[in-house]
Amino acid sequence: MARRLRPVGLEFVETAPLRLVFAREVSASPETVYRALADDMTAWPQWFTAVTLCQPIDCADGGKGRAVRLKGGTRFWETIVAAEASQRYAYRVDETNAPGLRALVEEWRLTPAGTGTRVQWTFAADGVAPFRLALKLGRPGMGRAFRDAVTALDRRLTAANA
Repeated sequence: MARRLRPVGLEFVETAPLRLVFAREVSASPETVYRALADDMTAWPQWFTAVTLCQPIDCADGGKGRAVRLKGGTRFWETIVAAEASQRYAYRVDETNAPGLRALVEEWRLTPAGTGTRVQWTFAADGVAPFRLALKLGRPGMGRAFRDAVTALDRRLTAANA
């Protein structure tokens, strides 16, 4: 059963009660990584194994969003809150079937790093105490999932540009 979450803005990335931040460098350019994140979202399941569906949707307020499904059946309906080419891509979860979650924003920051890109993912959340505890305990697994996803994305982008 889907529930509406508290609507938060982009500032939530800095002010959330729980922030998990992961970073990794890839060989692809910021422009190429941004296109994979924002413009080719239907391909996310091909490089982020936790994602089984990612598709664009139109939001009720006229904005753009995403419908996302994860392995295990968790679903998110999101609003894109930042789409700054080659720099940042962020979205807020508006509705989900995930229990205990109150607010969530995910931000992908891209900065040049030598000839490639430093990819930083911030998972900014608020939820009931058991949810926050589960996220804290799950931090190593989320970090591993991020590293595996970004590594797979880099391989995919490198192969596409070869």
